[in-house]
Amino acid sequence: MEFVRDGALPRVGIRPAIDGRRRGVRESLEDQTMALAREVAELISSNLRHSNGMPVECVVADTCIGGVAEAAHTAETFARAGVGVSITVTPCWCYGSETMDMDPLVPKAVWGFNGTERPGAVYLAAVLAAHAQKGLPAFGIYGADVQDAGDTVIPADVRSKLLRFTRAGLAAARMRGRSYLSIGGTSMGIAGSVVDPAFFERYLGMRVEAVDMSELARRIDEGIFDPAEFDRALAWTKVYCPEGEDRNPEARRRSRVEKDRDWETVVKMAMIGRDLMAGNPALAALGYEEEALGHNAILAGFQGQRAWTDHMPNGDFMEAILNSSFDWNGIREPFTFATENDSLNGVAMLFGHLVTNSAQIFADVRTFWSPEAVKRTTGHTLVGPAEHGFIHLINSGAATLDATGALRRDGTPAMKPFWEISPAEADACLAAVHWSPAVLEYFRGGGYSSTFATPGGMPMTMSRVNLVAGLGPVLQIAEGWTVDLPREVHEAIDRRTDPTWPTHWFVPRLTGSGAFRSVYEVMSNWGANHGAIGYGHFGADLIALASVLRIPVALHNVPEDEIFRPHAWGAFGAMDPQGADYRACAAFGPLYGRR
Repeated sequence: MEFVRDGALPRVGIRPAIDGRRRGVRESLEDQTMALAREVAELISSNLRHSNGMPVECVVADTCIGGVAEAAHTAETFARAGVGVSITVTPCWCYGSETMDMDPLVPKAVWGFNGTERPGAVYLAAVLAAHAQKGLPAFGIYGADVQDAGDTVIPADVRSKLLRFTRAGLAAARMRGRSYLSIGGTSMGIAGSVVDPAFFERYLGMRVEAVDMSELARRIDEGIFDPAEFDRALAWTKVYCPEGEDRNPEARRRSRVEKDRDWETVVKMAMIGRDLMAGNPALAALGYEEEALGHNAILAGFQGQRAWTDHMPNGDFMEAILNSSFDWNGIREPFTFATENDSLNGVAMLFGHLVTNSAQIFADVRTFWSPEAVKRTTGHTLVGPAEHGFIHLINSGAATLDATGALRRDGTPAMKPFWEISPAEADACLAAVHWSPAVLEYFRGGGYSSTFATPGGMPMTMSRVNLVAGLGPVLQIAEGWTVDLPREVHEAIDRRTDPTWPTHWFVPRLTGSGAFRSVYEVMSNWGANHGAIGYGHFGADLIALASVLRIPVALHNVPEDEIFRPHAWGAFGAMDPQGADYRACAAFGPLYGRR
């Protein structure tokens, strides 16, 4: 089934810069310079994919760039080719401001070859100075070891920086021109659901689209969905989504007829939520041409509470299924869909999805459990990774089913891009989940929550975007791991909240200083009630992406040697990297303007 998930995917433009002096100099460098450009293109195309599984395409300039005429020609070529990220490569001296990429909206990097025969590093320094002076920040890439002239091998440290920059730059380019779809408005006073169009426009290049939740009701009531798909989806749900424990008092439980009707409604909600985001050509065939178009949304959020959930089934099934890498149509790219219309947590989820290509968890950053509190309430002494305490991440039933631990990488629980997931793994994820009837004191209209626990030992990165008056957006990052608890301890703690909701026990990596001197301090310094959690330690990619967008990082535990930002950041205080990040972001301003 085809949905309008993406427009034209951004390409990476490779700009081979060269010393423009003819009569011997340029001619002697043409082959080496173009060979370096092609090696970079091959590195990127063979190692990176977009989140939809398509390989990243590179466009190498038609000629080497020795001056402004060739730079302008390359800019025109790249514009026609849909280039969203540019990398300039050179083994030699070139004329800095004459050869540089001047597009203010395209993330850019420069690799200056470290060799003594020709001063590629000298050009690198000169052109980076020009980028800083003109307010066009660029990432500088310079290998640690000297290479021989004619060597086209890309050293490991250069490879790492090229790929990190490209992942970040492509993530920024993928968001540009897309939409955040707000389904409903403010949920329970949660600040992140007070959607700020100016933030999306200035920092992400996105627009905000909004529809009232009554649009779901209209489409349900008027049958504006694919009926054949609904029959297939409902049949699939009855097989693969077994009901779990009903924890409501027996006298208040919904009847079997009501529960079956709720199942029909939540399946329709999932289909309609997807159609609102991406459109559905099947609707046009049914006479609903306008609805078939969707809202060009790369990200959406659903208010739910309480205007919807007080009288209709909750959005947990819709959110969990859309955020997962599979449904009744098979294995596919997960959508990114925020609970309670928390657009800022949704943005963090989108960042994580675009740099890892994997599904992301939406969760409350609910409770810090100290060793003393665990001992007092359960009698258990924490040891191992959880010995200093842990954070309970939990939120109704909206978490991606990819987080069940049934996906495997090298034999261990993982979350991974959809194209690596086998049908057997998808079935195993579904088998690990029960769908418990919603607790009616929270969700008066019923619905179903996914019930599972994420196993321990999985490396995870938790992040969050917050808006601060007078400052703007900031990003928080905490790398760590999930942990296991003994079953009786898990159940004792889980039942203090709601055991029908998906649970993730998380321990951040401690550094001994600042907010990461203890697990408690991480919880205490977290900027909001929600977090976006993804598999792997990818904080360095998030930091690179944040710098592209000019969003400072308020809190992180990423090792210093992994941090990669534009070269100009050092001019704002190399001895104070975090302060420099704030100052540079403020000075250069949002990527898409200060409106």
